[in-house]
Amino acid sequence: MTDSLRWVKSSYSNNGGQCIEWAPEHAAATGEFLVRDSKDLNGPQLTLTREAFAGLVEFARQHG
Repeated sequence: MTDSLRWVKSSYSNNGGQCIEWAPEHAAATGEFLVRDSKDLNGPQLTLTREAFAGLVEFARQHG
């Protein structure tokens, strides 16, 4: 299922290749926030709750 997802690179991931991507349409449809490493498209994915994803975004804002 995740092969057909549209992945979006985080705007906070512009620090020399340490990038993550997420699937916003999947999150809107299911409430599951999928996150993956943009350098390993076939690698593992995290499935986060809305609260955990918000915490990840806040961490990225604070630690850029």
